[in-house]
Amino acid sequence: MRAFFIGKFLDGFIGTQKVRELTQLFEPVVESMGYELVGVEFQGAGGHGTLRVYIDRDSGVSLDDCAAISHQLSGILDVEEPIKQAYDLEISSPGIDRPLFKLADFERFAGRVAKIKLAVGQLGRKNFKGELQGVADSKWVKIEVDGEQFDLPYADIAKANLVGDI
Repeated sequence: MRAFFIGKFLDGFIGTQKVRELTQLFEPVVESMGYELVGVEFQGAGGHGTLRVYIDRDSGVSLDDCAAISHQLSGILDVEEPIKQAYDLEISSPGIDRPLFKLADFERFAGRVAKIKLAVGQLGRKNFKGELQGVADSKWVKIEVDGEQFDLPYADIAKANLVGDI
């Protein structure tokens, strides 16, 4: 089960560059509180969205942890005002289907099953589900799908997450 906390905010469309900026803005705050910033994503259009911030730590993440991080990040967002459209701030643990954001995540979780969706197709496909094999040359994510090895460009990955074991 995944812990999460939602806070409501009013504020513009944000793209990949803005998500990177928010990640850089949030990371020192989250780490200073003893958590790992797993990643940041923004979803939504039509004037309203969700800014989702994933946090983790070895002992797990509780609702109180999410609320504490939400309080700190809300203050930063109020001062910096990086988003100009209406949005909800959601703080969440990564959960069983942990999203993979950083290149290091693909190395860290080598041996685990993951789903990867590419923004640009490779060999006639965009979706891959298989066992992560790590990283090569700091730019390729290696995954084995049904006994076949694929080297996927990290820069082309639109979304990736672990497939939870239940």
